Amino acid sequence: MAHVELSLSDVFVPAARTPTEHGFGNFEQWSATVSRALEPCLLIDVETKVAAVSASGCELLCLGTPDELIGLPLLDGGLRLLDFTANRCELTEQEVDKIPPLLALSSGRLARGLLRVQAACADASDATVDAISTPVLADGVVAGSLTFFSEV
Repeated sequence: MAHVELSLSDVFVPAARTPTEHGFGNFEQWSATVSRALEPCLLIDVETKVAAVSASGCELLCLGTPDELIGLPLLDGGLRLLDFTANRCELTEQEVDKIPPLLALSSGRLARGLLRVQAACADASDATVDAISTPVLADGVVAGSLTFFSEV
């Protein structure tokens, strides 16, 4: 019969909310991460301005380059969302408020949904993407939303 001995020792647990870098908050950390990410993702602030977007996110959403989008309002930066009807109409203001990045901002909760993105080029087809958004907090208050996209 095998014999097993266990011993317990104290484990180092960092204090809650210990910053990893001096003067670098949660929102800024996510911004830096999104900017370097290989996955299609987007970070917007509470004013819906693009704080960071990955290059693959720009490509998937038929947008320009990340540098062109930073600081622009999400929907004024070239993102054209269409409904799922055969007519392919742009979303109304009421419908836009329900897209995952904006819903995560307003509700402070996770949001998920499909988006139909109008292709930037006339010869390209529209893209349908699955969007999963989470609010990003700063000092316990919603400071923005982080969205990951996957082509459907």
